[in-house]
Amino acid sequence: MKKFYSGIMLFVMAVVFGQISYTVTPNPFNETDAITLTIPGNQIDETGWGVVNNAIYIWSWSLDTNYQNSQDCPTNGGWNNSNELNKLDYNSTTDTYSLSFTPTTFYGRTGIGRFGFLLKDKTGAHQTSPDIFVNVGVLNLNMTNPAANSLTSVPAGNSINITASTNVNATFQLKANGTVVNSTSIPSQSYSYNYTVTEDENMELIATDANSNTKNATFMLQVPRNVISEAIPGWIRQGINYHPTDNTKVGLALYAPAKNFVHVIGSFNNWTVNDAYLMKRDTTNPDLYWIELSGLTPQQLYTFQYRTNDLRKVADPYSPQILSSYDDQWISPSTYPNLPSFPAGQGFEVSTFKTGQTPYNWQVTNFARPTKENLVVYEVLLRDFTQEKNWQSLINKINYLKGLNINAIELLPIMEFEGNLSWGYNTSFHYALDKAYGTPEKFKEFVDLCHQNGIAVILDIAFNHATGRSPLARLWNIDPDGDGYGDIAANNPYFNQVPKHSYNVFNDFNHTSPSTKYYVERCLQQWLTEYKIDGFRWDLTKGFTQSCSESDETCTNAYQQDRVDIMKYYADRQWAIDPNSYMIFEHLGTDQEEQQWANYRVAEGKGVMLWNKQNDAYNQNTMGYKENSNFDRMNHSLHGFSEMRAMSYGESHDEERLMFKNLAYGAVNGSYDVKNLNTALDRMKTFGATFFTIPGPKMIWQFGELGYEFSINRCADGSINSGCRTDEKPIAFTLGYDTNANRKAVYDTWAKIISIRNSYPVFKSRTYSVESNNLENDPNGLITRIYVYDNTLTNGVKNIVVLANYTTASQNVVPYFPYVGEWQNLMDNSVSNITSTTAPITLQPGEFRIFGNYVGSLSAIDENAASKLSLQIADNPVKNGSTKLIYHKAKNASIEIYDMSGKKMDSFRLKNEDGTYDLKANYPPGTYLVHLKSESGIAIQKMIIQ
Repeated sequence: MKKFYSGIMLFVMAVVFGQISYTVTPNPFNETDAITLTIPGNQIDETGWGVVNNAIYIWSWSLDTNYQNSQDCPTNGGWNNSNELNKLDYNSTTDTYSLSFTPTTFYGRTGIGRFGFLLKDKTGAHQTSPDIFVNVGVLNLNMTNPAANSLTSVPAGNSINITASTNVNATFQLKANGTVVNSTSIPSQSYSYNYTVTEDENMELIATDANSNTKNATFMLQVPRNVISEAIPGWIRQGINYHPTDNTKVGLALYAPAKNFVHVIGSFNNWTVNDAYLMKRDTTNPDLYWIELSGLTPQQLYTFQYRTNDLRKVADPYSPQILSSYDDQWISPSTYPNLPSFPAGQGFEVSTFKTGQTPYNWQVTNFARPTKENLVVYEVLLRDFTQEKNWQSLINKINYLKGLNINAIELLPIMEFEGNLSWGYNTSFHYALDKAYGTPEKFKEFVDLCHQNGIAVILDIAFNHATGRSPLARLWNIDPDGDGYGDIAANNPYFNQVPKHSYNVFNDFNHTSPSTKYYVERCLQQWLTEYKIDGFRWDLTKGFTQSCSESDETCTNAYQQDRVDIMKYYADRQWAIDPNSYMIFEHLGTDQEEQQWANYRVAEGKGVMLWNKQNDAYNQNTMGYKENSNFDRMNHSLHGFSEMRAMSYGESHDEERLMFKNLAYGAVNGSYDVKNLNTALDRMKTFGATFFTIPGPKMIWQFGELGYEFSINRCADGSINSGCRTDEKPIAFTLGYDTNANRKAVYDTWAKIISIRNSYPVFKSRTYSVESNNLENDPNGLITRIYVYDNTLTNGVKNIVVLANYTTASQNVVPYFPYVGEWQNLMDNSVSNITSTTAPITLQPGEFRIFGNYVGSLSAIDENAASKLSLQIADNPVKNGSTKLIYHKAKNASIEIYDMSGKKMDSFRLKNEDGTYDLKANYPPGTYLVHLKSESGIAIQKMIIQ
C-alpha cells in the first residue's frame, strides 16, 4: 500500500483513471535481475497535464514477499517535487516511456515480492490511477480463496475450499498453526483443498518450483464465538474498574460497535486467546463488551490488551497508565523508578492495572482557587524548563515560581503522547499521564505542593484530535497491510473520515458523536478528580465544528453555531464535575462567537476565559515601533465580554519571544539601541508594568521574566528555521539566567508588579481604561496610560495611574490624573504632591511609573473627587437615536466615543464646565464607550445603542 502525507495540499490534483498498459522485460524476473519497464506514450495526455519535454516521473514503492511492509522508493523525492532520478526516458521514435533498474538497488532492500507504481508530473498535480502492481520473482503465488493476509470466519466443523495458482509448475504445502495438514507431490499451476476448521488457525500455503524457489501466503481462519448477553454490573463502566469491596476483582469494559466479539489477553492468561476471557455483551447496550476478572493478587501489576474478532489489539482508551514498546525504553530510571517492562511481542501499547493500591495522601483537600479575574498564569513546557525534565525538578523550582508571585501554572499537554520530547499535542491517550515526566504519585505531589503555595494547576488539553496510535482510531481504521495504521473507516464512532476544519492534524474528532462526548467527559473527570487539577486550556477550539472542510479556512474562522453549542455542552459537563474549575479556550476567533462563551452562565460566576493574543502589539512597543502597537484590546469590554474573561498574553508557547525580536529588530535612536541586551531587558520591565496592571486574567510564557531571547524557531545548531518550532530549546537555568543581575532584575520587577496587583483590591475593578499609542494625545506614539479605579472601596488605594514611554527618546507625558493631591509611586513608595492633573511628567525611553492615590490623604481626596469630574448618560440604553450627556467639573473638556473594537466613532469639545449635551447617537446597535477628558482627569461610561 503506498503511503504519502502532506500537511496542507496547496494544489488541486487531476487523476487519470483507467488501468494503463505496460510491459516488463524480462518477465518473470527475480529481484536481482535488471529489468526494463515500458509504457506506451498514448497512455499519457502530456498536453492535458501541461507537461513539457516529456517530463513524466514514476512514483513507486515495494512490498515484501507477503505483499506487506510497504516502503517508498528512496528516490521518489517529494510528492510535489519528484526526484530527477525517477524521470522516465522518452523515445520519440517509438513514442514510449521507459525506466531500467534492478529492484534490489532501486528500492534499497531485499526480499521484494511485489512493487507498485503510478505515473505523475513533477509537481504531483496529475497522476495515473489505479495503482499498478508487478510481482517480483520467477515463481509467483496467487491466493484465490481466501485472499492472502485475510481473516475468514468459518464455523467449527465446517470446511473451506482453499485455492491458489502459480505462474509456473509448483508443489504445494499447507500448514495450520505451523503443522503440515496437506501437501502435493505432482507439480501443477493450481491448488485446491477442502480444509475442515475446528479452531482458530493461522494458515500458510507454500509453493515450491523446480528450482526450489518458494513463495508463501498467509491467512487466518477464525471460528465465530457465541457471546453471552448479560447486563453489565453496576460497578463497571467503560475502562478499568476496581471492585468496591474485593481487591481480587477487576471489571473491564470496552465500547466496540461493529465488532462481533472481544477477548481480553494479558499477563494473567499468558497473552493467549482463551474463550475463558471472552467478554460478555451488555443487554442494554449490545455494543458494550465487559468482563469481570477474579482471583487477582492485590498490589500486583497486570498488563493487558483487548483483541477484537478482526484481530485489532489495543490498549484500553481509559487506562490511567500506558506502556509503550516505542517510547518507554528511553525513559530514565531517575525520572520513573521501577517503570514496568513492556511485555515482549505485543506490538502497540498495553494497559495496566493493580488492585489494592495505596491512595495518595493529599495535604490540601479544599484548595481555594484564585478567582478568574485575578489569575496570573505561568505557562510551562516541562521538557524545556529544567535539565532533568521531570516532576521532581519542577517541584524543586517551587520557590522560584512562588517568588514571581504567580498564582497558577498552565502545563502544556501531559497526557500520553507519541515520543518523549514533544510539546504534547500529539496525544494518543487523553486519559493517561505520560510517563516521560515521571510517576503519577510524583505529579500528584507537584499539584499538592502548588496548592500548598496558593498556586492553581491548569492543564492544556488537545481534544480536537488524536494520533494514529489511539485505540479509538485503530479499532476502526482502514488497514489493508496490517501494520496497525490507516485512514479512518466510515464506521468509526469517534472520528471524521474527512476533517471538518482547516487546521486539522492527525485524526479529527467528531464532537457531535455521543461516543466522543462520553470520552471527553470521562477524561475531564479523571484529571479533575484523580489529580485535583483546577481547570483546562482547551487547545484549538476552532476544530470543534462539523460545518466546515479542511480547505475552507474562511468557514473555520467564521462564527459556527454548532461549535458554540458543542463548547457550551462541554462547559456544562466540566462544571457539573467541578463547578469552580477553569475553562480557557484557545479560539482566537470572532468577538461574536467568543462572546457566546465568555458571557455563558457568567451570572453564576462562571463564563469561559478566551485567549487574547496581544503578542504583536506589545512587541511593537518593546521594539520601539508605533505601527500596529495599540493594545487597547487588553480591555475585556472591547471584546463585548460582560466580565473579565479575556485571558491576555504578550507571549505564549505559540508566539515569537519578545526578546528575540527586541534584539533582532529593535529600534535605534542615537546611542539608545533596543538591540542592546540590557536596554532590551529594561524595556521588558516596562512590558510588565503595562501588562500586569490591567485587570483581568493574565498569562506569561516560561522565562519571559528572565528576558529569554531564543527564537521559537531555533534549531539545535543555533540556526532559525520554522521546521524547528517544536524542537528542544536551551534551558534558562542551565545558562545561568536566574543568577544574571540584569535578567534577575526583570524577574524582580515583574514579581513586584504582580505583588502590587495581588495586594490592592482596586485591581479587581471592572472600571478601567487602556490607552496605548493614541496619536491624538501623543503624536510620537508609543505612550501608554492605564487607569484603574473603584470608588466603591471604603479605604485604601482606589485609583491607579500607569504611565509608560515606549519611544526611544525622553518624553514629557501628560498623566491626566483623576484629581490633584498626593500620589504614591507604588514601585518605590515615594509620594508626590500633584497640583495639576495635566502637568507633564518626564519619562526616559523605556521608563514607566505606577501611581496610586496616597492612602494617608485618602479621605480628603475622596471628598475632593466627589465634587469634581463626573459623567452620566441620561437614557441608557439609548432607544431612539438620541440621549443626553450630563457632565460636571469638566474644564477644557472633550468627548470621545469608541466602539468595542477601539474605533473612534465621534469626538467634540464641550463649551461649558458643567452642563448637558444632546447627543445624536446615530451609531449601529451595540455597546460603546464614552470618554470625557478634561484638565481634572478622565471619566468613562458605557453606552448601549438599541
